[in-house]
Amino acid sequence: MFSRKQIQTASVSSTMTDKNKRYETLVLALHADIFRYAYWLVRDKAVAEDIVQETFLRAWKSLDSLNDEKAAKSWLITILRRENARRFERKQFDLVDIDDVAVIDEQHSNETEIEHRELRVILASLSEEYREPLMLQIVMGYSGDEIAEQLNLNKNTVMTRLFRARNQVKEALDKANENRGRKNG
Repeated sequence: MFSRKQIQTASVSSTMTDKNKRYETLVLALHADIFRYAYWLVRDKAVAEDIVQETFLRAWKSLDSLNDEKAAKSWLITILRRENARRFERKQFDLVDIDDVAVIDEQHSNETEIEHRELRVILASLSEEYREPLMLQIVMGYSGDEIAEQLNLNKNTVMTRLFRARNQVKEALDKANENRGRKNG
């Protein structure tokens, strides 16, 4: 006959096994997307890896609060954004004398790399209200509905911001191409 303690231990063990399987499935399915978003957010591979690790650690701790598996990606992105914010709360910036800093000017002849850099600058120059929905669409592949849910906005607002963001990027690229033509011509 099983004692009460053995039955409770078996029940806890079964629950932990289910949680482990659920967590492993979550990590395998979404790690790449979460890392890609983190890398876009911080633009540093090592920092992105750290934030993703902290994100999944927090996800493990509160995995029981995830009721809808379809919302897992949004849930993880929310955790990641909060982890990124926490990074600045506890960060102590080192002060450096500007005269002690050496500036290295690297010239890249690869035109594709230059165009990518220009595009990153243009995207970074967008105001956050336009940049964030656009990046969620481009980097994460979210639909308008998913972006609206993620940012707690109306879908029509999201679609308007996406339209305006794409137009601003197009205008900036046209202007950059026009300026490049003047310099070279």
